[in-house]
Amino acid sequence: MAEEIQFDIQEELKKLPARPGVYLMHDERDAIIYVGKAISLRNRVRQYFQAGYNRSPKIEQMVSRIRRFEYIVTDSELEALVLENNLIKEHRPKYNTMLTDDKTYPFIKVTVGEEYPRVFLTRQMKKDKARYFGPFSSAWAVRDTIDLIRKLYHLRDCSRSLPKDIGNDRPCLYYHIKQCDGPCMGYISKEAYNEKVEQALDFLSGNYKPVISMLEKKMQEASEQMDFEGAIVYRDLLTSVKHVTQKQKITSEDTEDRDVLAMAIDGRDAIVQVFFIRGGRVIGRDHYWIRIGLNDSRATILGSFIQQFYAGTPYIPRELMLETEAEEQELLEKWLTAKRGSRVYLRVPRRGTKEKLVEMAKENAQIVLRQDRERIKREEGRTIGAVKEIQELLGMDKLVRMEAYDISNISGYESVGSMVVFEKGKPKRSDYRKFRIRTVEGPNDYASMEEVLTRRFTHGLEGKKQMQEDSFSSFPDLILMDGGRGQVNVAERVMENLGINIEICGMVKDDYHRTRGIYYKNKELPIDTHSEGFKLITRIQDEAHRFAIEYHRSLRSKAQVHSVLDDIPGIGETRRKALMKHFPSIEEIRSADEETLAAVPSMNAASAAAVYMFFHPAAKPEAEDGNSSGS
Repeated sequence: MAEEIQFDIQEELKKLPARPGVYLMHDERDAIIYVGKAISLRNRVRQYFQAGYNRSPKIEQMVSRIRRFEYIVTDSELEALVLENNLIKEHRPKYNTMLTDDKTYPFIKVTVGEEYPRVFLTRQMKKDKARYFGPFSSAWAVRDTIDLIRKLYHLRDCSRSLPKDIGNDRPCLYYHIKQCDGPCMGYISKEAYNEKVEQALDFLSGNYKPVISMLEKKMQEASEQMDFEGAIVYRDLLTSVKHVTQKQKITSEDTEDRDVLAMAIDGRDAIVQVFFIRGGRVIGRDHYWIRIGLNDSRATILGSFIQQFYAGTPYIPRELMLETEAEEQELLEKWLTAKRGSRVYLRVPRRGTKEKLVEMAKENAQIVLRQDRERIKREEGRTIGAVKEIQELLGMDKLVRMEAYDISNISGYESVGSMVVFEKGKPKRSDYRKFRIRTVEGPNDYASMEEVLTRRFTHGLEGKKQMQEDSFSSFPDLILMDGGRGQVNVAERVMENLGINIEICGMVKDDYHRTRGIYYKNKELPIDTHSEGFKLITRIQDEAHRFAIEYHRSLRSKAQVHSVLDDIPGIGETRRKALMKHFPSIEEIRSADEETLAAVPSMNAASAAAVYMFFHPAAKPEAEDGNSSGS
């Protein structure tokens, strides 16, 4: 379906901030096709749309498909780099170079679960008792930092199992060069060793000032003593430490699932920004435009949003990080815990990485509210505004959910039906459903539509009785039929038979098969073809038709494969799949000789001969032909 939001790229380019961040390019289907990072979003994103800018053919093709872009502002280039990596792995955009695994950025790992903890570099974060710091953009800086920790705190990085292996072997080189206190030989007590571990953890957690001051002092002393080699060593270590001090908050040291919620408010308008953290990584975000009362507090707005948003979302994380306490927060925690089936925490972080992540969400919400207000208002006119136009045209009291149906039976081949759902003017694709017609022979649209509607609403009534929550148990306020009086009469008959009261209208076509009006309650109502309401009806019609055609095409494709291969004696499902996996098309199978066919996994000489003879009947021996003709 075409992009519904009217997005003026040139206008939006003017609003880009000169800040570091990540940008996401969307195509006409709103799929993310490229994710990139930038020191300055304003400069980088504009380059894609500048005439004459030297671009590779791949990027040229990508730019031609861009219909809109969005961006997330970060506090540093490092944060942008790590967030870019997370989003690429999550969305796998078509025009990004794909990474094959998570071994991209290094972490510092401290095995605090061991009696004599080790500190070393790793590229994989696991769910164990260790503490992880990072990820960091430079493995070189991490190695130097670990080297510094070894020199400062004399911690081991060997793989010896302590205390079991104490005294079993000689101490290693690091002991002799005074970079390890020799716990493997029992030269330091467990208590004294773990005190140094705590100091190292304090350093890795961000308390760099004492170490930086010490290194600066030693560098100065070495320089004054004309020990320039020593001064260079301390200078290089200082550089590494300062590189590591560039903290980032896009990936957490734990692997919990969290949502981060923050708001921006201006008068009656508010934006709630939600960052989604899965496995400790920010993998995406979304923002929600809401209308509020003039006297609504931030706690009231946040509490109301949480209740509405998580009532419909399929997944609830273990923790929600909020910018402020929500109204009735304890009650919301109990409700979310019941829905999730395990404890859910609502927390307001006051310091550290989590607090900064909430601030980043809040800043992005403010940018959306300030820069996207006009575009969001236009979108609202095309969705909620269009729904209100239809509601007023039909004289309805309430109109939120609309369902449209279509039948496809191209060339008389097997009929199928489609059901598409729009809520508040936007497609709700999770509620789309498709139907394979069971009781109707041949191309009979009226009978097929009657079957589809009967099955859909019978299923819905059963779901309501059993208190099930699915797309069938939610009934629409309005049914849109792709036709006039005939289709409406079919729908009304089904509703009457099932005892359901739902408003139904049809689209009346002109001689050129264009919608000219609405058929409603035995009357044709004229509609302004330039109005947003008419445009929304057209989008719903097109979507129902597209969905039906897409399903019909898939069935025809499957049927073609079945008719050609499954009718060959000796070729069952396993061999059919093996042939289709080995050959790119039916024509390739038709052209293959018996030897090539027999080489396919699961095939043998007899089955290969059967396939070959099926496609080349003229190759059969004459004696066999004679026997066949006489039988």
